[in-house]
Formats: sequence, structure tokens, C-alpha cells
Amino acid sequence: MVGKKLVWYLEYEININRPGLLGDISSLLGMLSINIITINGVDRGRRGLLILSSKERIQRLEPILRTMETIRLIKLREPTLRDRLAVRHGRYIQRDEEDKRTFRFVRDEIGLLVDFMSEIFKEEGHKLIGIRGMPRVGKTESLVAASVSANKRWIFISSTLLKQTIRDKLIEGEYDTESVFLIDGAVSLKRGNERHWSLIREIMQLPAIKVVEHPDLFVQKGEYSLRDFDYIIELRNNQDEEITYEMVNKQNTFFGFDF
Repeated sequence: MVGKKLVWYLEYEININRPGLLGDISSLLGMLSINIITINGVDRGRRGLLILSSKERIQRLEPILRTMETIRLIKLREPTLRDRLAVRHGRYIQRDEEDKRTFRFVRDEIGLLVDFMSEIFKEEGHKLIGIRGMPRVGKTESLVAASVSANKRWIFISSTLLKQTIRDKLIEGEYDTESVFLIDGAVSLKRGNERHWSLIREIMQLPAIKVVEHPDLFVQKGEYSLRDFDYIIELRNNQDEEITYEMVNKQNTFFGFDF
């Protein structure tokens, strides 16, 4: 008896790139009654596929793929968020080798970043996300766009968008676990009073999404640490840009627009 069909992620590296290779793979999957949902290149010389199949047929497929000389099987598993986005966008999100919570983007990849954060925002329960980046690189822009994409309401607790925002209370209706709470760690550190930080503590207890810009400054308050973050996102103008906080002391520049 064939079990329930599930979505799987298949990734392989091309050893011999001959005409008809993709057709051979597709035919093999067809013979095993495995359906292809999406296929795309995910890296140089690599293809990724989302397929629909029972576990039993996947177990039959794997040894066959490993005997093929034209390809090398890389992954065959239930898809992670990175797998799904790699197939959707045709490239993998860069991930820190040592700290698996840290993901790196450049400004040209804002579409991929928005898609990534949107998927996280759709998850239920508490998530604490930090985002690093220089002023005007597109942090707030990306957060708002991801909230819209996830059909979530966004609430600024501290921000430099349009005007400096420091809040010390929420109004009725804003205590919504379907909202995304946005905190600028630099603004909260430099301008936040005890009532503001009391509100932050209250929000941290909600089973909702919280995003902190400049998390390294935010944790200087001493109440939270980087270990508390579920994800750390780094956004740069280019791969070689260094993220520094020298501009924090230049108030007129740092507290300007970041949209």
C-alpha cells in the first residue's frame, strides 16, 4: 500500500551536462509516479526540484539516483524554508557557517529577503528576529514589505521612519498576536525611558513576531542577549560592506530616513 504523498526537496549536481539529462530525470520520476511541482537552477551546476511523492517511492528513488554517473545526488529530504526559496528564486540564501541563525543578503536581493521574512512572519508564536545593516540600506523598507506580503499589521515601537518614534504604551487593539512589532535598537537604547522599556518587556511576552533593527545595540541595555534571537539577518549594499555603528553618534545622519 502506497503511503500519503508529501512534498520533498531533490537537489543534484550535474557531472555530465549532456542534452536530454533533465528529460531522463523527469522520465525516471514519472515511472515512479513522482510528480514535479517546481524545478529551477539553485547554484552553478546544480538543480533543485520540489516533488510530490510517498515516502516509499522516495526510498526507491534514492538508490537509483546514486547509481547515475551524469549527476551527483546532493539532497533528498522534506524541504526547509531555504530549499523552497532556492527553487522559487533560483539561488540559495547565504548562511553563516558557524552561526546557523545568521542569514546574509545584499541590497540587490531585497526581493528574496522580503520573501524570506514574509515566510517567517506567517509562522505562529513567538519569534525574535534581528536585522543588521547600515542606514538607508533598506531594512525598514524590507520589513514593511514583508509584513504586507504576510498579510500582517506592523506596529512601530521605536523607529526613525518619517519621524522619530518612541512609544511607551499600546492602544486597545494593538495587543494582537497577528501583528509584527518593529523595534529600532539604536533609538530604544539612546532615547528609550523606563516606560518604553517596560512596553518592550511586555511585547516580548506576546506570542507574536518581534523584529529588532540593530540588535547589537539593543542588547547593550543588558536585559536581552543575542542568544535570545531566533534569526539574525544582515543586509548590505554589497558583499564587502562592513556593518559598523560609528554613525550612531552622528545623530542627524543616523536618525534620518531609512526608507
